[in-house]
Amino acid sequence: MAQYIEPIGKLINQFTKLPGVGTKTAQRYAYKIINMTEEEAKEFAESVISAKKNVRYCKVCGNFTDKDVCDICSLRDGSVICVVKEPKDVLAMEKAHEFKGVYHVLHGTINPMEGITPNDIRIKELLARIREGAVKEVIMATNPDVEGEATAMYISTLVKPLGIKVTRLAHGIPVGSELEYADEVTLSRAILDRKEM
Repeated sequence: MAQYIEPIGKLINQFTKLPGVGTKTAQRYAYKIINMTEEEAKEFAESVISAKKNVRYCKVCGNFTDKDVCDICSLRDGSVICVVKEPKDVLAMEKAHEFKGVYHVLHGTINPMEGITPNDIRIKELLARIREGAVKEVIMATNPDVEGEATAMYISTLVKPLGIKVTRLAHGIPVGSELEYADEVTLSRAILDRKEM
């Protein structure tokens, strides 16, 4: 980044460390910050520092919170747990406004190719929550990729013997799409997961 003066080059370099941010986007972000008033730039920097200082994982579910226990765990019925890979998946589920239970964030999925075993994600914590009592159903909402499916199957083999109902989010053709553009795996899942009308 020799074409930039050092402060701009450093700023661009920091932005490129964010996922999905290439050099051009990082450059736009850097110039936007440079063109902010000093007060706006200070507010931006303070927001980053405040988030880093105050955001932590909920002691119960593993989602992001600024308290020991998040509002979802504090206020909702704990009899249904939706298991997701990452905190951003909780946000995606919440946007649907359909799920009224609680979550359990694994912080990863089983991936032997990358050395991620069941001990590396929050499966023990999930089982401990289930053994505490009131859980009636566990919904597996991991991604429909190889790792997500393997993780869902693994957890299912641990939870079912405890007498808990285990379900999986339905997979299939997205609303508004056309059949001709769906791949074979998606179509096959849509057929298998079909519902009576």
